[in-house]
Amino acid sequence: MKAMQPRWFGPTLARSRNDLRRGWLVLKLRGPSQVQFWFIALLLGIASGAAAVAFKLGIDLIQSTVYGSDDPHHLHSFVAGLHWYQILVIPILGGLVVGLVLNRFTGDGRVRSVADVIEGAALYEGRVEVRKGLASAFASLLTLSTGGSSGREGPVVHLASVISTAICRLIRADGITGRDLLGCAVAAAVSASFNAPIAGALFALEVVLRHFAVHAFAPIVIASVAGTVVNRLWFGDITEFILPRDTVLGFYVELPAFLILGLLCGLVAVTLMRAIFWADNLGSRIQFGLRIPASLRPAGAGVLLGGIAIFYPHIIGVGYETTSAALTGRLILEQALIFVVLKVVAVAITMGGRMGGGVFSPSLMIGALTGLAYGIVATSVFPTVSGSGTLYALAGMGAVAAAVLGAPISTTLIVFELTGDWQTGLAVMVAVSMSTALASRLVDRSFFLTQLERRGVHLAAGPQAYLLGTFRVGSVMRATTDPRAAAEKACWEMIEGGTWIDAKATLEQAMPIFDKGAYPFIPVVTLGEKGSTPVLEGALFQVDALRAMNRALAARAAEEHS
Repeated sequence: MKAMQPRWFGPTLARSRNDLRRGWLVLKLRGPSQVQFWFIALLLGIASGAAAVAFKLGIDLIQSTVYGSDDPHHLHSFVAGLHWYQILVIPILGGLVVGLVLNRFTGDGRVRSVADVIEGAALYEGRVEVRKGLASAFASLLTLSTGGSSGREGPVVHLASVISTAICRLIRADGITGRDLLGCAVAAAVSASFNAPIAGALFALEVVLRHFAVHAFAPIVIASVAGTVVNRLWFGDITEFILPRDTVLGFYVELPAFLILGLLCGLVAVTLMRAIFWADNLGSRIQFGLRIPASLRPAGAGVLLGGIAIFYPHIIGVGYETTSAALTGRLILEQALIFVVLKVVAVAITMGGRMGGGVFSPSLMIGALTGLAYGIVATSVFPTVSGSGTLYALAGMGAVAAAVLGAPISTTLIVFELTGDWQTGLAVMVAVSMSTALASRLVDRSFFLTQLERRGVHLAAGPQAYLLGTFRVGSVMRATTDPRAAAEKACWEMIEGGTWIDAKATLEQAMPIFDKGAYPFIPVVTLGEKGSTPVLEGALFQVDALRAMNRALAARAAEEHS
């Protein structure tokens, strides 16, 4: 005879099933504010960490296929033994495919990266472009695998943000939840890339969310740790660079040398950023002047990169082999200086040629080379009071990267997590503080914010500068049917005098009109075909615009201090 189940089993199972169904409905309709948000952060961290690992493995696989190398960390040593035509052709073919992919799937041929993630956090409730983001990730994968000179951390951050955006759409997350999930994805991606969970969490808060709200800290840390665990399960508990153990200060009187190094690194960082923007402008002028199809622009960059790589294969890919050589002091002064110049040129060609990748890894390489060159000179001039020359390479690596990324806190922690030495951290912190202080005054705070500024997105100045652009005039105006609407006769008189604004415009476009004419309101119209009479939709009152702006600022301040 079968054992009878307890009488409470059936009802308990039914209640549990109903609770799960209700929980899913709450999650789908109201977002994770009503459920365990930390669990979602954990899952997102695992997914983002897996994406970072997969991206790295993909680069290694394609590089080993096209170049024939079985060790991606010693790629340039292997490439130096190939025939010159192989070195030249591979970046060209890679550029051709990248151009076709980007112009087919993005429309503008522009790779999406960290700047777009920052824009998504500030303006689009933590969302990024999914289809264009996936195409950009694939283009960056090809770029880094076929001789492009850029970094993989930026594409990985955007790829993780695509995953976050998909989850936000699934659960219909609000703005605060969407930004928190975006921060979780970014933290996991960075921590999985560097095996640095503390730095990953702070990078998401410092660079992407651009605030340190307490409510966001716990889920972001959980996701960051999850990303690190995924990395360690696959690669083991190892760091990207094997660092020397003798990186200690000779005396504390050596610290002023690191202040000077920080200023030098700030100038180098600004040079790198401006070189990229100059190359992008030059590439656009050449493209439009010669009427070159946009899809061929990356291939043109591949020609230049391949030509340089024939003589200096050190510029190929991420450049970890050269960075490691600088950090361990295996380069002489002349080599360090030459490689700095060549890497800046190669990165500018890659980015200006509209290929894929980011600037994180290149800034690490350029910083390490700059620091090593400075350290060689400093230790030879003052040998009795100076420590290891490789410590300068380490400090330079952090200083240039921090200035480029606009992330002094997280960059310092990345270097500290790589070494675990507080004296090293002290030297890096000194150099980083000077480099970021100088560079932030010569550009719009960072490479990413300057990129956005060039596109007309004003995030560097803070919420008061960009929140106006998030409001459409049509959503704030008083319609003609509103009891408090402006008199139609007065509106038409202003329209005939040339004072009006389109309903699709933003408050950012409307406020200068108020300031210029001291009007209490502006007529809002919808424009038809050319030559047709505009349709009066209502009027935008200045008091309503200011009230909407004040509410937005208050909401953003409440989020940042919650």
